[in-house]
Amino acid sequence: MEPQKKLINSAESCVDDALLGLVRASGGLSLLKGHRVVLRSDLENLKGKVALLSGGGSGHEPAHAGASGVLLIVKNYTGDRLNFGLAAEQARNQGVAVDMVIVAEDCAFDQPSKAGRRGLCGTVFIHKLAGALAEEGCSLDQIVSKVTEILKRIGTLGVSLSPCSVPGCLPSFDLPPGDMEVGLGIHGEPGIKRSKVASADEVVKTMIDHMTNPSSQSHLPLKSGDCVVVCVNNLGALSCLEMAVVTRSAIICLESRGVVVARVMSGLFMTSLEMAGVSLTLMRADKETLRLIDAKTTAPAWPNLSNVCLSGRSYITEPQTTIKRPQDEKHSEGPLSPVMHKTLEKICSTLLEKQEELNSLDRASGDGDCGNTHAQAARAIQEWLQGHVVPGCPGKLLSVVAGLVQEKMGGSSGALYSLFLTAAAGHVTEGRSNAAAWATAMNAGTEAMKKYGGAAPGDRTMLDALCPAVDELIKLATAPSGGHMAVLQSAVKKAASGAEATRDLKARAGRASYISPNLVSLPDPGAVAVATILKTILEVLEGRK
Repeated sequence: MEPQKKLINSAESCVDDALLGLVRASGGLSLLKGHRVVLRSDLENLKGKVALLSGGGSGHEPAHAGASGVLLIVKNYTGDRLNFGLAAEQARNQGVAVDMVIVAEDCAFDQPSKAGRRGLCGTVFIHKLAGALAEEGCSLDQIVSKVTEILKRIGTLGVSLSPCSVPGCLPSFDLPPGDMEVGLGIHGEPGIKRSKVASADEVVKTMIDHMTNPSSQSHLPLKSGDCVVVCVNNLGALSCLEMAVVTRSAIICLESRGVVVARVMSGLFMTSLEMAGVSLTLMRADKETLRLIDAKTTAPAWPNLSNVCLSGRSYITEPQTTIKRPQDEKHSEGPLSPVMHKTLEKICSTLLEKQEELNSLDRASGDGDCGNTHAQAARAIQEWLQGHVVPGCPGKLLSVVAGLVQEKMGGSSGALYSLFLTAAAGHVTEGRSNAAAWATAMNAGTEAMKKYGGAAPGDRTMLDALCPAVDELIKLATAPSGGHMAVLQSAVKKAASGAEATRDLKARAGRASYISPNLVSLPDPGAVAVATILKTILEVLEGRK
């Protein structure tokens, strides 16, 4: 028996359960007793107006729910046409004025088969436009005439990175990891080609090139100067982050062709269960079409779009006051600049070498990106070193690194390192950079981390490596000049021991504190990173690197 991979009660009840969930969550919808039919709650307000009916199989939510519900809006699939056609004939026999609009806007196939082009997410545009016309009191014939004309100006193409599976069934098709399929249908029907997953910009360009290719019988004519409404439709399982990236790609690609992007819908509109994929729908739009798109609706899944043309508007806000960052200031070199430059370079190259090791440690207790965040910081520092001199004042260098880390590293690690460096910076100057000053600076930085981070030694964080080392480094204040290196060597050993000891500690701070201690048997990646940095500093000062 196939293990359950969907959060449902049963395959048999999931459609009815989902319909109940939909209507219970929206005050404007109700369920027709004994049927899988969702209605508007205010049916009395539809008297004298054309009612809209749409539908299809489940799994494409929220596409068919909440229409301003007699015009039948049908996607071009045999099963849909048969069932809605039967309903239309039955209604006519009972004296109901009924008409049907078939949506067939798929741009995948250069030469569509006898079945014709499939109906995809462009159907959602037709729901909205027909609904707005019906709400204004247009007749059935007027609505059919207008939406039939608009259908000629709509095109859709999908791409998927994974299959989907109907509850209780195996996946609808196989797609190896790292591959994508272009032009597939919303039921998992085959597309036009498979290829390796490329960048979002490349995938979107490929899609729009294909959709608008004049040599294809199913292309959407699109030229410079045309105005479009765009729907970036999540087929089910793309993250919000990916959707935003694809949306950016679509807007930039269209604008590069001289196309005016008037409105953009980005989200879940016509899904294929949990399919990781996206479809792009383009609709050439005039002022009347935009007016209907902008018309108010109570459909719960319709997005709250602005009625401002997106192309041409200013979307970057300049800061009112310019804050000069330490990394942007001009600095003069000093006697300590060469050794500090070499030390920084070695720290960066070592962190880049340790990237995957730190990621691997982090996967056991976090989100697996500790190596990546340290690598981001290392690359930012390397880039800065290529175009700047290292200031002779150690405090100024610490402030520079704090600024780079804060901006480029991200996450709690970036904030903690930046806190440490900022707090330490004021204690070491060009005229006050002896061992005692460095000891004071290290202690001040550590105290700032404890104060604002809320962690302490023993909580399984980077402090478990840093605090033992700093406790040892404080001895620099009283050690004779000949004993400084021995103190540093001892501090590095304490950091390494502290990092290793985190294997046996229960996390009490940070993301790892949410993980069962039984699942964590590796050292804390933050502590390992700190121990690595201190060891690298020692090796440079000893002349071993």
